[in-house]
Amino acid sequence: MKVRQDAWTDENDLLLAETVLRHVREGSTQLNAFEEVGDKLNRTSAACGFRWNAVVRHRYEKALQLAKKQRKQRSRVLGKDQGGKKKLLYSPPVSVSDEMEAMPMSVEMPVETMVEMPDMTAEMAVETYVKPAASVQTYRPSGAGLNLDSIIDYLQNFNHSNLQNDALKSENERLKRELAELRKQNEEMRAKIEDLEQNTETIQEDYETLMKIMNRARKLVLFEEEERPATKFKMDRNGNLEKVAE
Repeated sequence: MKVRQDAWTDENDLLLAETVLRHVREGSTQLNAFEEVGDKLNRTSAACGFRWNAVVRHRYEKALQLAKKQRKQRSRVLGKDQGGKKKLLYSPPVSVSDEMEAMPMSVEMPVETMVEMPDMTAEMAVETYVKPAASVQTYRPSGAGLNLDSIIDYLQNFNHSNLQNDALKSENERLKRELAELRKQNEEMRAKIEDLEQNTETIQEDYETLMKIMNRARKLVLFEEEERPATKFKMDRNGNLEKVAE
């Protein structure tokens, strides 16, 4: 039973992203990827799916679109018969007890193949089981041996994992370059703002100096007008105004 409830780490998120992208690229389902990650991290597939949709997916949106594009290209190469089918890349492990329950109870084993060892566990019994005669049906646990197809699948998955790592590294380098460019633009904008602030201070000082000069000139004009003597007039007998000489 999976009851893990601790917080997700960056390594867990990276494992989840790489697994989902590999399943999408190979034509599998995201649910199958959640099951694989859940078994590796001792979490439920539902918890892995929630983490992917809520947090991790938006970080790898471009990589997800690239994986879907590669899946389409793979489908065109393989053809409609093979490319259109969903191929599950991961099979959940089956415990020994489940495998023993799946065995038919009516299988007969010859007496000479049974070894009486009362203290032996189920796993040890499977390993020390003597091969019966050719006419007796035997039970072989799934995945007990390696074949050429499994080796090819492993090498292909390993190759695609390396390609995915290269893609993630390229994306990381691109983001670093964009960050450096944004920092450079930020520094340039900050320098321009400082220049504008300095120019504003200079304009303010010039404006205050100009206002002082204008006030001083206005006072001089008023002072001259006050000191200038007023012109006097007098009226003659005919009612006309005449300027009186000073």
